[in-house]
Amino acid sequence: MNRPQAAPGYLDRRRWLWDAGLGFGALASAALAAQSSHARVISGASSLQPHFRPRAKRVIFLFMEGGPSHLDLLDPKPLLNKLAGQKLPASFGKPVTSMGTADAPLLECRRKWSRHGQGGLWFSDWIPHMAQRADDLLVLRGLWCDAINHSAGVCQMNSGSILAGRPSLGAWTLFGLGSEADNLPGYVVLTDGSASVTNGPRNWGAGFMPSLYQGTKLENSNKPLPGLEPDATVTPGQTQARRRLLASLNETHRDARRQKDELTARIASQELAYRLQAEAPEAVDLSGETEATKKLYGIDRKTTANFGKMCLLARRLAERGVRFIQLYSGAGSRWDAHANIEKNHEIMCAGVDLPIAGLLTDLKQRGLLDDTLVIWGGEFGRTPMSEKGDGRDHNPWGFSMWMAGAGLKGGRTVGETDELGLRAVNDNRMHVHDLHATILHLLGLDHTRVIFRHKGRPERPTINEGEVNQAVLA
Repeated sequence: MNRPQAAPGYLDRRRWLWDAGLGFGALASAALAAQSSHARVISGASSLQPHFRPRAKRVIFLFMEGGPSHLDLLDPKPLLNKLAGQKLPASFGKPVTSMGTADAPLLECRRKWSRHGQGGLWFSDWIPHMAQRADDLLVLRGLWCDAINHSAGVCQMNSGSILAGRPSLGAWTLFGLGSEADNLPGYVVLTDGSASVTNGPRNWGAGFMPSLYQGTKLENSNKPLPGLEPDATVTPGQTQARRRLLASLNETHRDARRQKDELTARIASQELAYRLQAEAPEAVDLSGETEATKKLYGIDRKTTANFGKMCLLARRLAERGVRFIQLYSGAGSRWDAHANIEKNHEIMCAGVDLPIAGLLTDLKQRGLLDDTLVIWGGEFGRTPMSEKGDGRDHNPWGFSMWMAGAGLKGGRTVGETDELGLRAVNDNRMHVHDLHATILHLLGLDHTRVIFRHKGRPERPTINEGEVNQAVLA
C-alpha cells in the first residue's frame, strides 16, 4: 500500500488519517521501547523477551577504573615472593607490556593473606570487609582481554570491543529486556569524582542503536539529577500546555523524518524527564535512610562517604526497577598503580571496601541479592613484574573479578592464572566476550539471539564470539 502524497506544507484528510493510524502508533512504540517490559527493535525485528527463566532481574557493576591488582587482592602467588627481585623466568614467555616492563624484576606482594568463609576463599588485608562476605562471592580468577592500555581496556570491558562505537553491555541489556522503572532511567551510571572517566560517555553509550538505550549519568553531588525542579513561577496548567505544544512540534518535525530514530529517542527522553520530576527526587534522596543504614555503607566516615553514598543510591535504584546500574571507582584511572602500588591501592581499597560490603549486606537483608547480579572488577589486572621499582604494569593476560547474587554459589573460585599470576590458564579461561555472554545468560538472554540489525548486518553484544561459562552457573 502506498503512502498518500500531498503538496509540501499541506496536510489533507487522507494523509492525516494515515499519519494518525500509523505515524503516532510508530511513535508510541518507539518511545516505549526502553521503558516497557520488553524491547522492540526500531529496525523492524520482533519483540525480545527473556529467552529462558532469568536468575537476575538487574545488574550492579562496580567498576574499578585503572586496573586493580589481582596479585595483591584476590589471587595470592607464593612463588612471586620467592622469586621477587629476579626476572620473569623464560618458561613464562615474554609479554609485550604497555611500558616495556617485560624484563623488569618481579615485585613481591607485601600483603597478608587469610582464608575466609566456609569455602576458604583467599583475601588480602586490603579488603577485610569484602572478605566477610566471602560466602556470597564467586571469584573469577582466569579473565583475559585484548587491551594493553586503559582506553581500549575500559572500552572492551564495557562494549566487548577495544574500538569505540559499539553499544555498551548496559545498552544491550536494556535493549533486550527493557526496564521495570517507568519513571526512572533503565540504565544509570555514577562516578566517584570530578575527574572524567576514561572514554567518557562512550562507555555507557548506545553505539549504533537508538539512544533510548544509552546510560544516564547521575551527578555525584547533593543533586544527582540537577535541573529537575519545576519552575515555581509556572503553574501546573501552563506546564501541561507547554508539554502539549512541545509534543505537537515534535510530532510535526518527525513527520517528515520517519527514519530518524534519534528524533524518537529525543522525544522519549523529554517525556521521561517530565516523569522524572515526580519520582527521581525521592529515589535519589538519602535523607530518609536510617543512621544504621548509612553507617553500614560507611557514609559516616570521610574515607568511605563518597562511594558509600553511591552504593546506597545503587540499592535504592535497584529496588525501584532500574535494570543496569554502574558505579565507577577511580574515575580518571586512579587504580592505575605504575608506581607506589602500596600507597595507591591502600587508598583506593579503603574508599570502597566497606561500602561494597555494606551494599552486599543490605541487598541480602532486603531479599534483593537473590535476583540482583553484582559484579566487581576493572579493565585488566597488574603484572608480577615491577615498574619504577614499586609499581605494577597493565596485565590483560590474566586477572580477577568477582560476582555475587543471582543465585550463584559463592565461596568458590572459577578459573586460575599461572604460578606468577601473569596469564589465565586451563579450561576456565574467560575472555571478556565469555564474561558478557555469561552475564546476559544470568539475565535470561542468549547472547547469540540478542540481535540488532545495523545497515543490514546482524549485530550481537558479543560480536559473534564468546561462550557462557558453565562452571559459573554450577
